[in-house]
Amino acid sequence: MGPVSRWAVRRPWQAIIAWLVMLVVIFGAVATHGGKPDDSFVLKGTDSSKAAELLEASFGSATNNASVQIVYSLDGWFITDPALVARISETTKRIESLGSVASVSSPYTAASPLEALASGLVNITGTVGKINIAFKVPDTEVPKGDGQAILADVQGLTNVTGLIVGASGTVIANSGPAEPPISEAVGILVALLVMFVMFGSAVAAGLPLMTALIGLVAGLSLLTIAESFTSMASFAPNLAVMIGLGVGFDYSLFMLNRYREAILAGSEPTDAALIAVGTAGRAIVFAALTVVIALCGLFALGMSFLNGLAIGAGITVVAVMVTAVTLLPAIVSLLGPRTFAWKAPWARKPPSPGRGRRFRAYASLVERWRWVFAICALVLMVGLAIPVASLREGFPDAGGNPGGDPQRIAFDLTAAGFGPGANGPFIVVAQLPNAQSLPQAQELSKAIGATPGVALASPVLAGSPAVSADGKTVLITVIPKSNPQSDATTELLDVLRGTTIPKATAGTGITAYVGGATAVAEDFSSTLRQKLPLFLLVVVGLGFLVLMVLFRSLLIPLTAALTALLSYGAALGVSIFIFQQGHFNSLFGVHEAAPILPFLPVMLFAILFGLSMDYQVFLVSRMQEEWGVDKDNRKVVRVGLGGSGLVVVAAATIMFFVFMSFVFQSNATIKLFGFSLAVAIALDAFVIRLVFVPALMTILGRANWYLPRVLNKILPKVSVEGSSTASADAGTAPEETHVPVG
Repeated sequence: MGPVSRWAVRRPWQAIIAWLVMLVVIFGAVATHGGKPDDSFVLKGTDSSKAAELLEASFGSATNNASVQIVYSLDGWFITDPALVARISETTKRIESLGSVASVSSPYTAASPLEALASGLVNITGTVGKINIAFKVPDTEVPKGDGQAILADVQGLTNVTGLIVGASGTVIANSGPAEPPISEAVGILVALLVMFVMFGSAVAAGLPLMTALIGLVAGLSLLTIAESFTSMASFAPNLAVMIGLGVGFDYSLFMLNRYREAILAGSEPTDAALIAVGTAGRAIVFAALTVVIALCGLFALGMSFLNGLAIGAGITVVAVMVTAVTLLPAIVSLLGPRTFAWKAPWARKPPSPGRGRRFRAYASLVERWRWVFAICALVLMVGLAIPVASLREGFPDAGGNPGGDPQRIAFDLTAAGFGPGANGPFIVVAQLPNAQSLPQAQELSKAIGATPGVALASPVLAGSPAVSADGKTVLITVIPKSNPQSDATTELLDVLRGTTIPKATAGTGITAYVGGATAVAEDFSSTLRQKLPLFLLVVVGLGFLVLMVLFRSLLIPLTAALTALLSYGAALGVSIFIFQQGHFNSLFGVHEAAPILPFLPVMLFAILFGLSMDYQVFLVSRMQEEWGVDKDNRKVVRVGLGGSGLVVVAAATIMFFVFMSFVFQSNATIKLFGFSLAVAIALDAFVIRLVFVPALMTILGRANWYLPRVLNKILPKVSVEGSSTASADAGTAPEETHVPVG
């Protein structure tokens, strides 16, 4: 990026025009090659994936099509009221006329009340009814207008006196009104405020916002194109926005801060921009590299779902990095002195010679009380990590939605009318040796129904829709007695797979697999747990190697890796305390305690490790500069902390509020990610990077900078703060890039 950045500084108009052309090309590619999201969690080789494959092979691809359930109750009365029957029948006819709908079944379309009961369209007391809507296409292909029409019909039924009605299904979840970007706006406003306070200029505060947003738009557009080539979850853009805004502001902030330092040292605007891209620009590229490497560690898990999230987030990080080291330098080179126009009152005075004295005083305090600071920080982080021992993983369900939400109503009515397990049934798909083995399949159903913890197992009847056309595959729906997120449900799954089904099928030639959303979630969690050590080894190992090359040290990268694990454990522990255990969860708009998303721990570590390495790079690179001049380790730590402390505080504050602003979105996944990342960044920056690491480096002394001679010879020579390059281009001495801020 060095030559490109220097070209952008020297030819700013060319760089800006090149960016405009590139955006036009990207937007054009989105129009012709944009893909669609894919929320599939099926994992090859697991029991649930085998069940899904057998189901599709025996019953056709229609098993993958979308479905919606409308659940209703007439305030505890029988649902045979003539007025209600007429109103429901009128609604089902309208729904049937929608182009994407294949069929609609209700208690009133069944041949008899007994058939309606057997089909699960009415509960045994006749007080709760269900309308099943089957579509011709998968969830992602259902026109949003059709989903909105169904949702409007559901809301129209609420006008019936005493009628309680809700609807569930991905189509319904995607059909609600678009959520206004309030969270993004709050994060952006806080970022603007922090940058305005730091730079004392409205123009300087707005430049990182502008460049970060341009990079974010480019990244999201490229993410849409990537959806054509890889599996990408529907919430991947939200996650990309969250990460892109955070790192985009940080990278632009670091670049602009270095530019200001060079200006304060007396450099001309163009020379100052060259110094900035030769020092902070290099650090930004390395920082982005660590984030991408950490995200790429997700590929070690071998899950297409996580690969898509890694690609989406990685693309966005690279896009905002490129804007920070090309577009921003071009703009400041073009603006010159006007970069810091529209100054605040406190910024109109000449800079004081004592700038940075507060952080230098703090650095001296850390040096004097290093053991106290180190022990207190360590105890705090370990204490916050204690809840990790009680981690329980699972996917969120509608039970955590706010009261009055159509999906929450459907969830509660289903639990009340059909039992809590009806919200997450197991689907047992059994392959028979021949069509004459149906009696043995019936015995399997009975054995499953007799298993403790099972409320109901559907019977196997010849000629029913649950038997394939060739009679060689049967489908058994199993309703647990416990709700989908209960530990009892997970234990039941283990019993069915490990005991009940093997015993019932022994000697029959029948092969049976347990699938369904709850089984998929458990398989996803167990697979992640098995591969977690490999993932940690890849991410930590690659990060260690990059930092070892960067800082030419063994202890500094080792310290960075181990302290990132500390931050990770503490942040995950706080998330479990709030979201899983339910303490103070109402403060964050969480209505029910729930398990932690299975992929949150690995995604949190990948993102946090990359971002924490960012702060390590920006903090220690200043120390490395000073170590090259003065081999006094204590002075090195003081200078590094004093010179970079303020900018790390500003960057972490911005990122914290950007992440925290997403907590108040309605999407449960983004809410959990936003909170976890916000806490992780706050703890890592303010406790680890600004307290524990400086104290520990002071304790370790000169050993921080030790590198065996063999490694010193074979490792490539890489400098984060390429002051020599910058100085040669700018015509200034390297010392002019070392002006402290704050």
